[in-house]
Amino acid sequence: MDWTNWVIAGAVVAALVLARRLSVIGMAKARRLMSSGGSLVDVRTREEFASDHIPGAINIPLNELPARIEREKPDKNQPLLLHCLSGGRSGLATRILRQKGYRQVYNLGSLRRARKIA
Repeated sequence: MDWTNWVIAGAVVAALVLARRLSVIGMAKARRLMSSGGSLVDVRTREEFASDHIPGAINIPLNELPARIEREKPDKNQPLLLHCLSGGRSGLATRILRQKGYRQVYNLGSLRRARKIA
């Protein structure tokens, strides 16, 4: 592999890392939203939630989110801080909720990171 391939591979990795960082809310802002009434929503499966979760979090699994969110959280202006095991499902859930009209939806990322914030 010559040096141009290494440069291209490095650029791709850097772009992926940057895109991930930009899609996750900062810790200070997340703490402010939590202290001002934001809700912590765990989008992992019921089994994952039952085995370990953050106290005070509500569990709405990703596959149930479109059907349950308006019943569980009808105020589309209330901050919702989403997390899952690694941040992938919560990123997808963030997009789903924005499409449904929720205005303050944020991806906390992983359970580990959400635990640090909460």
